[in-house]
Amino acid sequence: MKHIFINGEAKQTVCLNISQLIEELNMVGKRFAIERNQIIIPKSKLTETLIADQDRIEIIHAVGGG
Repeated sequence: MKHIFINGEAKQTVCLNISQLIEELNMVGKRFAIERNQIIIPKSKLTETLIADQDRIEIIHAVGGG
């Protein structure tokens, strides 16, 4: 179990990488940007970007409307 922070909130997860975290958060298919420890993670690198204990992850959701 890893202790991480998502948008400043403490969370525990068993996810190994950012892709698994996106699935856990029910964000598959949605528009978003991810930053891990102040580094932007391209969507093509979500699977290979591993999650470590105490990582700080910021998720920015794209909201449509008009």
